[in-house]
Amino acid sequence: MEFKISGRHVEITPAIHDYARKKTDRLHKYFDRIQAIEAVVQKKDRHFEVEVICDIEHHTPLVAALKAEDVYAAIDQVTDIMERQLTDHKEKLRNRKHIA
Repeated sequence: MEFKISGRHVEITPAIHDYARKKTDRLHKYFDRIQAIEAVVQKKDRHFEVEVICDIEHHTPLVAALKAEDVYAAIDQVTDIMERQLTDHKEKLRNRKHIA
């Protein structure tokens, strides 16, 4: 699985990179066909915008975005959003043949 993080108007420190990597690595247990994860951290005024893009096999990329005042809190919350999207997608794949 490929991981890429980039920053707009903010420097990505090794601590932020490692934290984002650690948090997004757990997404693989929710859906195993993730090919790449890209995280974009952007500084606007007094808050950070964090966007996580998951490129999954045979589907359009899933995108989760969030604004927060703390970059670490934003990373936490956006990975929670992405977990939910991945579990919903997995349930759709599992139950597609059993539609009533």
